[in-house]
Amino acid sequence: MPHRKRVMRVADYSFSMFPNDNFLDFRLFQYGWEQCDPLYSFGPFVRNHYLFHYVISGRGTLQSNDAGGVTRHYHLNPGQGFLICPGQVNTYCADENQPWKYVWLEFDGLRTAEYLESAGLGMSQPIYRPQAAGGGSALCDRMLYISDHANASPLHLVGHFCLFLDELVQSSATRRTSKSGPLREFYVQEAVTFIQQNFQRNITVEEIADVCKLNRSYFSKLFKEVIGCTPQEFIIRLRLTTAAEQMRTTTDSIGDIASRCGYPNQLYFSQAFRKKYGLPPREWRKENRPLRKN
Repeated sequence: MPHRKRVMRVADYSFSMFPNDNFLDFRLFQYGWEQCDPLYSFGPFVRNHYLFHYVISGRGTLQSNDAGGVTRHYHLNPGQGFLICPGQVNTYCADENQPWKYVWLEFDGLRTAEYLESAGLGMSQPIYRPQAAGGGSALCDRMLYISDHANASPLHLVGHFCLFLDELVQSSATRRTSKSGPLREFYVQEAVTFIQQNFQRNITVEEIADVCKLNRSYFSKLFKEVIGCTPQEFIIRLRLTTAAEQMRTTTDSIGDIASRCGYPNQLYFSQAFRKKYGLPPREWRKENRPLRKN
């Protein structure tokens, strides 16, 4: 894919990093907007977190692999957006004649997959299209608000991120009808609370289902329908997300952190951590320690 050297102009670009990551359900990492030069491309690259772009003006293309590993090409216009999932190989490029301007958010968290699935977005369907013409303008406004308020408190920004997710789900043309009801939500919330209180030890799906007074197979099916992942996957996400947070914010040894997060075997923890974050725990810690303020 042809590309041109990037010429940075301050007025054409905004980039910020989220100041605090002590949130587990929803976590922001970076956000900004950019007016790209003609044929400016990024990739091929693989992300550790979700990345969503909304096209404000201009055009461009996305190249990414689907869930089966097949490479797909997508052409995007103003008012559309595209999602990049963790571990997904991707390249995106601005049009030569009408280069795009986009706003973007990088995020993750225990509940994000659930809402992205509700919006009908994922590896095999990465393109956001609004239900009606102009229906993405409110979504764009939510994203620009976060990008333009980098100095706001972390809680304030996470609140607006939740509004972004809601707008994404409500306006998406691929939105899926929720099968959840009050009773189903109650059971799953009971399970999530139990997991959050006990993930440090070797809990089983049978034990969680028993707490909810449900059959194991029915509970597993219900949990995946509501949350978007299996109970085992949710436990692993919670353990690794908590471990990453503690590695960033404490000086405790990796062995102690691993043990507190349900991994008494440090080698097994290192393998699981590297699979999710792409780096061994020690290297990841060096690259992600908070910057000291002068």
